[in-house]
Amino acid sequence: MDLQQLTQQLDNLDKQPPFDQWHPTHCGEIDIVIKSDGTWWHMGSQIKREKLVKLFANVLVEENGQHFLKTPAEKMLITVEETPFVITQWQHISCEPNEAIEVTSNLGHKVIISNKHPISVVTSKGEQKVVVTLHRRLKAVVHRNVYYQWIEIAAEKVLNGKNHLTLTSGDYEFSIGHYE
Repeated sequence: MDLQQLTQQLDNLDKQPPFDQWHPTHCGEIDIVIKSDGTWWHMGSQIKREKLVKLFANVLVEENGQHFLKTPAEKMLITVEETPFVITQWQHISCEPNEAIEVTSNLGHKVIISNKHPISVVTSKGEQKVVVTLHRRLKAVVHRNVYYQWIEIAAEKVLNGKNHLTLTSGDYEFSIGHYE
């Protein structure tokens, strides 16, 4: 199986609502916060029922840097401290032409790192963090444990005059950070 077929199969696993057909008016804000560790909170209490969190996550969208729960009838603004999801697992996948990296979020979303699901390095709270773009432009920060595992297998490369640690997933090469 080639990388494009595998990516398409993973993308089809998460059946997405037809957001492009929904045009609700903005109905205000709801007291839901997604903390930087990926936990969901409502009115100061953690939502512990995973099925409920997954239901909310299924209707989560990002528009112009803000996050909303969007249904056919309503669009409610919520607060996201950093990113809505956290990459907690990863593995190499054998496919043609090269091995690829599949990542899994704290809610079970799986993607293959590629041009369609790219990596970026952002500075948050004074430190570099690696972020993966999942579905619907939603982001997931790479958990520290995954990051340290990637450091162990990364190659050193000079990009734009800076020393970077890089990985390859299929034909997509990406930096997981620079150092001096």
